Amino acid sequence: MAKKTTALRLANIRKAKPKMPMIGVFATSDPRIDKASRQRCQNITEMAASVISGAVVLPDKTPVEVVYSTVLVDGETTADIVAQQFRKAGVDILVCMPDTWAFPQLTAISVLQQFPSNTPLNITCGNSGPKPGVVYAHALSGAISQYGRMVALNVGTWPDTGMNPKMTEQTEKNLIDWCYAAVTAVALRGRRVVIFGHDSMGMETALAHIIPTRNNFGLEITRLDMKLLADMLNKKAYSEKELKNLRGWINRYVGKRVQLRDEADSERFNQELAMYLIVRDLMADLNAVGGGFMSQLEWGSDLRGIPLPVADVMESFFNSSFDHNGPKAPLPYATEADVQGLLTMLFMTYLSGGNPPLFMDFRKVWEAWEIKELSKKIGVKNLDTKADWYNKGLVDGDNSGSAAFDWAARPGTSVKQIMSRVSMPLADEFYFPGGGNSVTFVTPSGIDGIAGRIAYSSTTGLFSMIWDEAHTTEVPKELSQAMCDLTTPTWPHTFVVPKYASMVEYKQYPPANHFHMTWNLPVARLQHWMDLTGVLSVTPWAARPKFIEGVDRPQPLVHLINGGEETFKLLRARR
Repeated sequence: MAKKTTALRLANIRKAKPKMPMIGVFATSDPRIDKASRQRCQNITEMAASVISGAVVLPDKTPVEVVYSTVLVDGETTADIVAQQFRKAGVDILVCMPDTWAFPQLTAISVLQQFPSNTPLNITCGNSGPKPGVVYAHALSGAISQYGRMVALNVGTWPDTGMNPKMTEQTEKNLIDWCYAAVTAVALRGRRVVIFGHDSMGMETALAHIIPTRNNFGLEITRLDMKLLADMLNKKAYSEKELKNLRGWINRYVGKRVQLRDEADSERFNQELAMYLIVRDLMADLNAVGGGFMSQLEWGSDLRGIPLPVADVMESFFNSSFDHNGPKAPLPYATEADVQGLLTMLFMTYLSGGNPPLFMDFRKVWEAWEIKELSKKIGVKNLDTKADWYNKGLVDGDNSGSAAFDWAARPGTSVKQIMSRVSMPLADEFYFPGGGNSVTFVTPSGIDGIAGRIAYSSTTGLFSMIWDEAHTTEVPKELSQAMCDLTTPTWPHTFVVPKYASMVEYKQYPPANHFHMTWNLPVARLQHWMDLTGVLSVTPWAARPKFIEGVDRPQPLVHLINGGEETFKLLRARR
């Protein structure tokens, strides 16, 4: 008869904290290897953990925790020990650092099988000859790939000999890029975004695909009715003192560039600022990592009700890296409750370590000949014939809300300088009879990043990312004003030039009317993340090579032995 035990009552907690991702680094080895070689394996494990530690951060700049084990996995018994060490520590991302031959099934596979099937695994090794870890790495990668599991192989470089080898900068970069992808995939599982309102202006390309989003990314979508926000705004469910401080901050940094005709405009602007405080607190209470707000039509445009002020300033604050309280993490926020736009910005923000996202209409694609014609029409002469826009064209990305204030200047610019380039004109009364103020600026040239957009297909059940490297550009001031006037001059404008897509291709292949950009986001990070989450990578640009060394990550072996990346992802989705 089983011995009776007493159940353990857990202590109560006042506020739950989401689990932080944790990276566990370990090394395999052969039990026949000499003592010095085993010590070298342990030193390499510590070296790799030190490389990762502090180099991978969450959007709020919190470093991701890294642990390592000095127990060398050389058989099933030591595999069990390391697996238990990692489980107890809370490890959910695995990095294996082999430097000698070992036996795959007895070692790393015996560790891996004790973790959930979606646990990211990276194998990083030097191209070493003496023992040789690279031979084991290929054997392990092949074994895992044959049973259909994703693994990233990083065959890098460090000295063949010596007790304390150091990996090269490129090996380190490759490892850190993968870690960012793994952290993004893991950190967002079990998290939630909060959407106010229902379908985004009836845009099928922006719907909250709740079950696929849950199944593919582990994200939950909490939906709140806009009546709640209207009621809280009416009840003044915010700190009046903080609202006064926020308005004072705007007055100090934007000043007369906030367009106000009378006290009624001023009161509507205060309501717009109050919306930020209310929604910020609601999001914090729900531990949300992102959000969206469906302004049109019910909130601010339907005259059958009582139109309320636009949410533009609120959305810009959420996406920015600062507010009136100082530096903060960007919290991706989508205009018009565009959930697929939100997901795009959310993943890119995590992959970049917290760089501010940009939400834009895919508004006006200017081919080069069109820009030249407009220049001639308005009398702008002496154009720079070597300029990117002169030879290729550009996209005028602009939207009424969601543009992070950061994009008014280059990365690293002070808040004072950023806000000196921002204006807040009155919202277009025809489209937004509820009033309030828009946000406007023109992004400077020279910002590099990735521009793209997630799409969903009910045919395959998969998400895709249509993307290209891109940079911002500038045209002469008079020409810039004419181009902005041709669309909506009171909104933020970012002139985007894709790296590989021609303007004809760019016009034909956007998956929606919105697209998004994040600066300083390495391509390999995005590709590794798509590998881990099963997102299809879509780059239909004729000028883009299939593989760019030093930019792209090498294709995982599991893709190659299953008919290619797209085929593998489609097959896996059917399992």
